Amino acid sequence: MTETAAPKRPSPPAEPEPGQHEHPYPAPRPKDAPRTMRELRLSRATRRKPHKQEDNPLREGLRLERVPDPSTMVLFGATGDLAHRKVIPALYQLWRTNLLPHEFVLLAIGRRDYDDETLRAEYQASLEKYSRVLPLDDAAWRSFASRIRFQRCDFAEPAGFDRLAKTLEAIDLEQNSRGNHLFYLATQPSAFAEIVTQLGRVGLDHEKHEGGWRRIVIEKPFGHDLQSAIRLNREVGKVFRETQVYRIDHYLGKETVRNLLVFRFGNGIFEPIWNRRHIDHVQITVAESIGVENRGAFYEETGASRDFLQNHLLQLMSLVAMEPPATFDADALRDEKVKVIRAIGEMTPDKVKKDVVRGEYGPGWVAGKSVPGYRQEPQVVPESETETYVAAHLEVDDWRWSGVPFYLRTGKRLPKRATEIAIQFKEVPHRLFKDSAVEPDPNLLAIRIQPDEGIMLRFGAKVPGLGIDVRSVNMDFTYGSAFSVDSPDAYETLILDALLGDASLFTRADEVEGAWAIVTPIIETWASEPAPDFPNYEAGSWGPEEADEMLAREGRRWRRI
Repeated sequence: MTETAAPKRPSPPAEPEPGQHEHPYPAPRPKDAPRTMRELRLSRATRRKPHKQEDNPLREGLRLERVPDPSTMVLFGATGDLAHRKVIPALYQLWRTNLLPHEFVLLAIGRRDYDDETLRAEYQASLEKYSRVLPLDDAAWRSFASRIRFQRCDFAEPAGFDRLAKTLEAIDLEQNSRGNHLFYLATQPSAFAEIVTQLGRVGLDHEKHEGGWRRIVIEKPFGHDLQSAIRLNREVGKVFRETQVYRIDHYLGKETVRNLLVFRFGNGIFEPIWNRRHIDHVQITVAESIGVENRGAFYEETGASRDFLQNHLLQLMSLVAMEPPATFDADALRDEKVKVIRAIGEMTPDKVKKDVVRGEYGPGWVAGKSVPGYRQEPQVVPESETETYVAAHLEVDDWRWSGVPFYLRTGKRLPKRATEIAIQFKEVPHRLFKDSAVEPDPNLLAIRIQPDEGIMLRFGAKVPGLGIDVRSVNMDFTYGSAFSVDSPDAYETLILDALLGDASLFTRADEVEGAWAIVTPIIETWASEPAPDFPNYEAGSWGPEEADEMLAREGRRWRRI
């Protein structure tokens, strides 16, 4: 008889090859594991709950601020006007309010033959003049001053950057700043490319694997036309990654500008009517009562179009017209702003002639004082053709805003200093109250950026008494009376954000180039035309008559501020 072979036992699974899953079959369930929904519920109910920490009543109502990492801020142009007026007062306030890390050092870079004490004395004098909060806190100033160091460096001298690299290495070891460096370029724009190139040559752009970050803040103007902006972006991009670059526009740091995002996207009553069906037009005004303030040579090369239209005005316009971002982070916000810039119609020569007005102020009166015309200002050419005023009619060609005009204007030597965004809504389709003595104005929402920061809503209301008499009334909100706190200066916000690595309020490379793509054709069209008849508006007035006529052709007028 043939012997029956015993059945073979299944062999255990072979060891998995590297890269294969080690468990092709689900692991057996433990015997005591819950199997039914009732068992699962009971096991959860009997599981020991963590001890809940008692709330500290002393913390109620307090908001804990995130403090930046230990770091060294390298300030190029440390002896210049911008550093004295804005940067140092902002840093002092951040230090005074405990928003800077204890391991913070300010390394001031300049061309003058200074030492630490000389620069500290100059900064103290500037703070006593420009600080937002006076008098100075002596203890806070002494503590802050002890962290200020000066190093002389000629930006065109490579050896100076070699010394800078060694100094930063020594500070990192001494102050435990962990290799975190913020480079702030408060210099003439002509020095930007050279400084960036030298920082790259000595390796100060390299971020360390153990966590040391490197960032660079670049002041405006970022280029003087589209091609120069592209070249500068290219030079910066050779050294720093885009995520390391912070192009600063101080208007984006103003409290009311930041609140515009909260006003639009944090409330449910305005966003549904924030479109072409309900809004007639938008006016954005940046008015200044001052002249060029001994900056004639600088202004001769810039003018109102480069100084304000390319950055401040288009930035405010993009915030008004942008779509809600998917998330509240830097890239999502800037993606939506770039979409607005790209949707603005092409500025052809015919459109520039029809929808853009330029002006230059002549002698006049401002605040009861006689002031000279632009051509009589120091360092200004007597035959100057530089515009000190510009007004433009722009449109955003997308589904939300198609057909809604955006009127932008800015100028120097206007009657008052004011920055405002005015959204005028369409009139009601049918007037029921025709017997009213006065026809009420259309509904209007005005967001005041400066001064008297606040928001005003205008609507119609019945006048008390017999009959129906409708008048326009204002519902006004001001930051000062509502919150009883001083708003931080824009530079305080922006410098702190740069130290924290939050780029939400800084402009990106494609955003800068998109803005120049709008402004450059305007400048080129003006350059191809005959010399303008300047001056064409009197100091103390609201600009040239052509700006009023531009709106009057469409049955509109500028809002009185």
